[in-house]
Amino acid sequence: MLLVFVNYLASTFHFRIDLTQEKRYTLSNPTKRLLQHIEEPLTVTVFLSGDLPAGFKKLSKSTEELLDEFRQTSGNRIQYKFEKPGEGLDDSAKKRMIDSLYMMGISPTNVKAQTKSGESQQQQFVYPGAIVRSGSRTVGIDLLKGQSYEGGLNSLNKAEALLEYKFASAIQKVSTDSLPAIGYLLGNGEPLTYNVYDLIERTLKTNYRFDFLEIDRFPFIPAHFDALVIEKPTQKFTDDQKLKLDQFVMRGGKIIWLIDQLYAEMDSLQRSRSDFVAYDRGLNLDDILFKYGVRINQDLVQDLQCEKVPLVVGNMGNQPQVEFLPFPYFPLLSSYSNHPVSKNLDNILSIFPNSIDTVKSPGIRKTVLLATSDHSRTLSTPAIVSWNSVRVEEDQKTYTRSHIPVAVLLEGKFSSLYTNRISSQMRDSLANVYHHPFVPATDVENKMIVISDADIVMNVVTQQDGPLNMGMHQFNKYQYANKDFFLNCLEYLTNPTGILEARSKDYTLRLLDNTKVENNRGYWQFLNIGVPVVFVALCGLLFAWIRKRKYSNPD
Repeated sequence: MLLVFVNYLASTFHFRIDLTQEKRYTLSNPTKRLLQHIEEPLTVTVFLSGDLPAGFKKLSKSTEELLDEFRQTSGNRIQYKFEKPGEGLDDSAKKRMIDSLYMMGISPTNVKAQTKSGESQQQQFVYPGAIVRSGSRTVGIDLLKGQSYEGGLNSLNKAEALLEYKFASAIQKVSTDSLPAIGYLLGNGEPLTYNVYDLIERTLKTNYRFDFLEIDRFPFIPAHFDALVIEKPTQKFTDDQKLKLDQFVMRGGKIIWLIDQLYAEMDSLQRSRSDFVAYDRGLNLDDILFKYGVRINQDLVQDLQCEKVPLVVGNMGNQPQVEFLPFPYFPLLSSYSNHPVSKNLDNILSIFPNSIDTVKSPGIRKTVLLATSDHSRTLSTPAIVSWNSVRVEEDQKTYTRSHIPVAVLLEGKFSSLYTNRISSQMRDSLANVYHHPFVPATDVENKMIVISDADIVMNVVTQQDGPLNMGMHQFNKYQYANKDFFLNCLEYLTNPTGILEARSKDYTLRLLDNTKVENNRGYWQFLNIGVPVVFVALCGLLFAWIRKRKYSNPD
């Protein structure tokens, strides 16, 4: 009777105690609130099924456990299933399905499985992704997006840590009727070429309500914009333009500043086939950024942790000999903080970045989101950019600086640059003509992100492939996490629900020592298999001896 009662309680009330140090099985509060307020039922299809390598089996099991928690928290409004892509379909239908997965951003991963050291490897295509459906809305999830392809188990572990955020974000997208409005600022030489095709067409337009904003067409920036993207301006900002941006911030608007302080382009180096001097663009933004808490320096950052570029090193017969050599002007940036915007991401490809200094600004908190490695340096203007930096082995002793900031988050109550500078005539015009009174400071906390390399969100255009993805290296086609970083920036600035908090989770990877396991295989096999068998046999013999001794006594 007691057993029946316990089973009834277990089937009615669900709970579990999370004893892990990093609380990996505990949902964040924003995720719980999202799941509890789902109105329409939705279905999640996960493509981690079948005979998978061990690492992906673990990822599949973790996904199943997470979705089961989602289902219970949402009151069974979330249902899920696991399937193998194309299973049971003919070749043409399978190809159409694979193409549709690719269009939703789910790409196969070629996994090389090796059961034992020295044995041959087997290749297998795995689709580490899922689809979330609610009515006619569908969102694809790539579970490995933003992770290094060469990270192995470490990449799978980071992907496991991001499961909650990726599924919660997708559920929010299919459940939300309105999206934040993002404006792309125009009027100061911002690019509208195919080099921002991925930024505009495949990133901003597909994830947000998007529009262009010509700053000189309006007396003030329209309030319906939640955030502005200022991408690689090349012309000087006037005080009238900066006042519009300043008042947009004072009224709660968010800005992502993507600024190249110096003119330094790869095209200039390729055309000149020699050195060129990187010079100041004269954007006239130093004072307003300084007021907000940062200064973009007139220098170029170099890092020994960098991408490679092709360089002709000689000739053999009539054919040039090309080698890929490290180019320190292309640093691979990382995060050294635990902030959810940049945590658990692969490296970010940067091209001719400047350094950023944080300056004293009362009430403003500064968080470095991206920085260089432990072996970096800066070249002050006039900075000479030369191929020689890849022709000769650099003296590593000169790379003495560590973690030079390139992207900084600013949060707090901002004060206007024009509090004591605006004329009474302009103040009256704003209040009486435009009904937009001057605001000297933000009433509540606001935030913005300053990035000293606009190329982070630009894409390369090739004759063969057209516009590539932002962060994709044009020669080796390696995909860095630039797009994920940029989307995280917008998510953090514009999403008040705090879903991005789920990216702060950190899973500790506790691995066995493969060398010790291989060298002491027999010992561990006996300890895990032989010892339990021997123990059970001894217990059986002891039980038989006790029984015989008990019943063989006539008394």
